Amino acid sequence: MQATLTVTPVQLPDVLLHVAVVRPVFLWGAPGIGKSSLVRSFAESLGLDCVTLLGTQLAPEDLIGVPQIVGDRSRFAPPEAIARDEPYCLFLDELNASSPEVQKAFYSLILDRRIGTYELPAGSVVIGAGNRATDNALARPMASALINRMIHIHLRAAVDDWLSWAAGSGIHPWIVDYLVQRPDHLWSAPPKTEEPFSTPRGWHMLSDAMHSYGDRLDDDTLAVLAFGTLTTAHASGFRAYVKTVRHAYDLETVLKGEAGWPRDAEERDLLYFLSETFRARLVKGLPKSKEHASPAGSQLAFRAKTLLTELAEISLECAQLVIATDDDGVPVLPSWFLVELSRDLPRLAAARG
Repeated sequence: MQATLTVTPVQLPDVLLHVAVVRPVFLWGAPGIGKSSLVRSFAESLGLDCVTLLGTQLAPEDLIGVPQIVGDRSRFAPPEAIARDEPYCLFLDELNASSPEVQKAFYSLILDRRIGTYELPAGSVVIGAGNRATDNALARPMASALINRMIHIHLRAAVDDWLSWAAGSGIHPWIVDYLVQRPDHLWSAPPKTEEPFSTPRGWHMLSDAMHSYGDRLDDDTLAVLAFGTLTTAHASGFRAYVKTVRHAYDLETVLKGEAGWPRDAEERDLLYFLSETFRARLVKGLPKSKEHASPAGSQLAFRAKTLLTELAEISLECAQLVIATDDDGVPVLPSWFLVELSRDLPRLAAARG
């Protein structure tokens, strides 16, 4: 299902508070962005137990129950997890990954709030969730009858929301600081091959592993953990960032002339990270128009031309990375700076020679 409009994790509780209490809701979203934890938190905020049923692990009889003889008649006895006396939140996770037979078994539970003769207690809420087929996740088409029984909400990852949560949830400070600088690394589209990819859940797992190692976490171990939870590019960037933290070697020292660009081959990941950080600094610090440049902006532009010359001598690829266009071929640095750069860079290079 394609999203027309989306909500962020911060917006979701208010939406559920007004919608899920009157109609069943289906929550769509990419893997690892926190759908399950958000539903559990919502249930807790209402003072309801959250009963989670995984669609991929169910058979129809797990919902309908088994036949039971009562007098001279038989009836189906629903499972204990569902048949409760007090209101609760029934969370049907991975609903659209379940078999068609299981999806059919959910019909009456979702729309009529009953299984056989058992009816959900008043005040209960029913929420389903699942991944999209476009996320290369296990997902089966839902029948129109099931789709039409729920209100569909699409969740998107939001960096500001996650960072606010992370700051008070014990996420490793290196991860928080890194994602403040590289918010675009919080999430990546699931790949078509079997390999790790970056999600809020992946960063959380990496944080837990880093905390577990504590001071014994060396660079090689960090590499194993990062490449095991994130995309290759994001793992490389984070590993390089940690090097800057551990060696007090950051972009500020390069901008101030207190240190040069790293030149050793084993520090190439660090050079790439600093280059990307340098690009982000220029995007943020250079004005769109030269006429509106502050003294600090003018000084940054002057210093940047010298640093780009030095960077190109070490790695032309990294220098090109700094001034490259975006994915749509649109320049991200101000045009006036690029014009001056094309004019002055040869002269600066010659002066250094």
